Amino acid sequence: MTDEIATAARTAIEQCLAVGPHETVLVVTDDERRRIGEALYEAAAAVTDDPSIVRYPPGEQHGTEPPAPVAAAMADCDVFLAPTTTSLSHTRARGSACAAGARGATLPGITEDVFVAGLDADYATIADRCEEVLDQVGDADEVRVTSPQGTDITFGIGDREWLSDTGIVHEPGVFSNLPAGEVFVAPETATGTYVVDGTMRPHGLLDAGETLTFEVEDGLVTSISDDEIRADVEAAAETVGDAAYNLAELGIGTNVGVTELVGSVLLDEKAAGTVHIAIGDDAGIGGETDAPLHLDGILREPTVYANGDEVTLPSA
Repeated sequence: MTDEIATAARTAIEQCLAVGPHETVLVVTDDERRRIGEALYEAAAAVTDDPSIVRYPPGEQHGTEPPAPVAAAMADCDVFLAPTTTSLSHTRARGSACAAGARGATLPGITEDVFVAGLDADYATIADRCEEVLDQVGDADEVRVTSPQGTDITFGIGDREWLSDTGIVHEPGVFSNLPAGEVFVAPETATGTYVVDGTMRPHGLLDAGETLTFEVEDGLVTSISDDEIRADVEAAAETVGDAAYNLAELGIGTNVGVTELVGSVLLDEKAAGTVHIAIGDDAGIGGETDAPLHLDGILREPTVYANGDEVTLPSA
């Protein structure tokens, strides 16, 4: 284990999760993220006498539920951290754990480089930027996003609540991604076009001038320009129908420490001043749609309007 990985793990345990000496801590990891999982376990063991670590084979895709024993363990601890290849953020297991009072952080798709870079941040400042954005969008009934690449999409927020991912996870039932830094919502509906020119799975960071275009009508994605992404959504639709095409999330990045996109959705969607829009599952973030995928696409140069007023986005 390198000193940098150990330092990042201590930041997660001591600053972001504020683990206490009498708390039970569970690290959930998989065969491909073992080194990060072990670093977090060692950092937790330095603080509390009751750390545990569980490991299982990587899930098939983002949003795949973990094995039942893992889900049960998540709901029976004080603090959980999940550095995994595929995301547990939008799973029932994560939601049930938080509902049971556990607080935790997921680190989906984390790499050692992203772990080190993303945890080298001032999370108090990130929390301030989240609050500034939330003040501007929190009461909006309608949010519109445009971009020079051709995005023009309007979201109906309805009764859905905007959430803030600050990386400060100190209260029971609270949840965050790490690295953190976004304000996001599961909109009730959306109509328009959005054009991804940043990062999106399975492609990673797009080349300069490369874009992915999505058409949306009444909350459902009706057209996907990319063959691979379309195939992933169609495969999910064979199981869940239209839920796979759900316009699941609108998010605004607030992490002022992320100065450039690197090809990791986990880190890049937090970059200050970017917007990300996701397809699929939103039940874990305040929506009502269950789907076996959650695909975020990042927009580099968005302009955001809340009830017609331009939102001042944070900058790196």
